[in-house]
Amino acid sequence: MRKLGLALLMMWSAWVMADTAEEKGLEIVQEAERRDQGWQDSIAEMEMVLRNRHGKESRREIRVTTLEVENDGDKSLTVFDSPRDIKGTAFLSYSHALEADDQWIYLPALKRIKRISSRNKSGPFMGSEFAYEDMSSFEIPKYSYLYLRDEVLDGIDCFVLELRPQYEHSGYTKSFVWIDKAEYRTQKIEYYDRKESVLKIQRFSDYQQYLGQYWRAHTMTMDNQQNGKSTVLHWDNFQFNTGLTADDFEKNDLKRQR
Repeated sequence: MRKLGLALLMMWSAWVMADTAEEKGLEIVQEAERRDQGWQDSIAEMEMVLRNRHGKESRREIRVTTLEVENDGDKSLTVFDSPRDIKGTAFLSYSHALEADDQWIYLPALKRIKRISSRNKSGPFMGSEFAYEDMSSFEIPKYSYLYLRDEVLDGIDCFVLELRPQYEHSGYTKSFVWIDKAEYRTQKIEYYDRKESVLKIQRFSDYQQYLGQYWRAHTMTMDNQQNGKSTVLHWDNFQFNTGLTADDFEKNDLKRQR
């Protein structure tokens, strides 16, 4: 009877674990979000390094401002300062949960503001290996979650989750995400294309903490597994609580960004 009871207990435990893998995945991302709330706004500088499959590089200098929005996705403004041929290019994004993100880009050469269609969010952002959908803020309702396992990644103890987009027109069918257990920071993401093949791998490193709470990766690397290209983002000079408001993120002001 003891053996039968133990067997039934093990079967019940396995059933409970299988039934709650989604709940555990959701709890992990909710905790990560909770730890990163309340920073209000930020300003940062960024160098974007594009590498082709032969290792040839081109570099771009960029400024990024972001506004934390309560009960909605963040607003962000990305302005290119160099090279000269794209200087003044400005990209504005209003992220949302399940509704399509609102995104616009101003191209100085054309002297016009172009709206990014929701059907084109999977396209490359300014020739980089980041897609337009990668440039929006992370919002919990955008995905479904499944806890897969614990795993040590580069000496860091992590949770591994599977995320599936719940919004239309994503270029990804799913992604695997490694989140460290100590600080709930994203360490790695594997993106899968519509054929369920690995498309890109993103890594986050050089984390620094701000205001005693908020962690930011100063290096983000996106490696395309299918074309051999990569894009590295080097972040610097983060500032928080600078007094930005929604008025600093107006579409009609894109032409005046310098």
